Amino acid sequence: METLVATVLIVVVFMVASMILNNLFSNTTKKNTRNINAHLNELEYLFKNDKLTLPYYDGFNTWEVSLKKIKENDQSIVITEAINTITNKIITKETIEE
Repeated sequence: METLVATVLIVVVFMVASMILNNLFSNTTKKNTRNINAHLNELEYLFKNDKLTLPYYDGFNTWEVSLKKIKENDQSIVITEAINTITNKIITKETIEE
C-alpha cells in the first residue's frame, strides 16, 4: 500500500511539473517577437536606402506588415505596423523621414 501511494505521489508531482514547463514554453514562443522586429528593421533599412516604395504591404509568417507615410506638422513620418493574425498583437514603429 505504501508503494502504491508513493508511486501516485511521484506521478502527480511529475504531471504538475510537466504542465508548468509546458505553460512556460508556450508563453515564451507566443511572446517572442525577435524575428518580426528583425524583419521590420530590415524593411526600414531598405526604405531609408530607397529600395522600397511606400505604401508597402507584406505578410511575414503569421504577421501582416504595412509601411505607410503620413504628413504631420511639415514632417513626413513613416509608420511601420505589424499585426499578428493569431494573437492580434500589434507592433508599431514611427520614424521621421529625413
